[in-house]
Amino acid sequence: MGKITTLRTGKGRNKVKIFLDGKFAFNLEAEVAVKEGLQVGQELSTSEVEALAKRDNLQRCLNSAARYLSYRPRSERELRERLHRRGFADETVKAVLVRLREQGLLDDMAFAQFWADNRETFRPRSQWLIKSELRQKGVAREIIDEIGGAVDDEDSAYQAALSKARSLSRSDMKSFRRRLSSYLRYRGFGYEVINRTIERVWQELRQKPQSEER
Repeated sequence: MGKITTLRTGKGRNKVKIFLDGKFAFNLEAEVAVKEGLQVGQELSTSEVEALAKRDNLQRCLNSAARYLSYRPRSERELRERLHRRGFADETVKAVLVRLREQGLLDDMAFAQFWADNRETFRPRSQWLIKSELRQKGVAREIIDEIGGAVDDEDSAYQAALSKARSLSRSDMKSFRRRLSSYLRYRGFGYEVINRTIERVWQELRQKPQSEER
């Protein structure tokens, strides 16, 4: 049993230092201290202190997850592995994942759609490669099949090739084909798609002087 004698805000105001009977006892996330309504003069039993420690650990895990998700959407496996690397116990991580799913902040279907859309917009690549990337992120097979299966290799290859081709010399078809073919293979496209795409792009760009593309 101990009496709270001081509640002191730590650096950055995201921590609260708890003093019991005049001595520093432990830190709490500010959210936990507020939610629990801690006050100077309040008595805390050993079991209450242990319960506060568990709530604080859960809040720290939630805060860590929120920071990680703030940069871009993540798959559930990505977030789970991140939280484990941060040292949180499996029980705590599971509780956080459940809460985030309930809040709609963790959704592998939405993540997979974001990933495919982002690739299509900024770095087009093949259906096969997108599916492979989603598997590496731990996304379920049925989600991968649905989202990845909607990728149009012909269109994606064309968009990727058109962007790259503008920076290639068109004075030598052999060199143009070799460099563009290598570029498209790296993005996972198959032989036939690559051939059709290069022929299409070559014919289109030959009709337009490079000076007009700037």
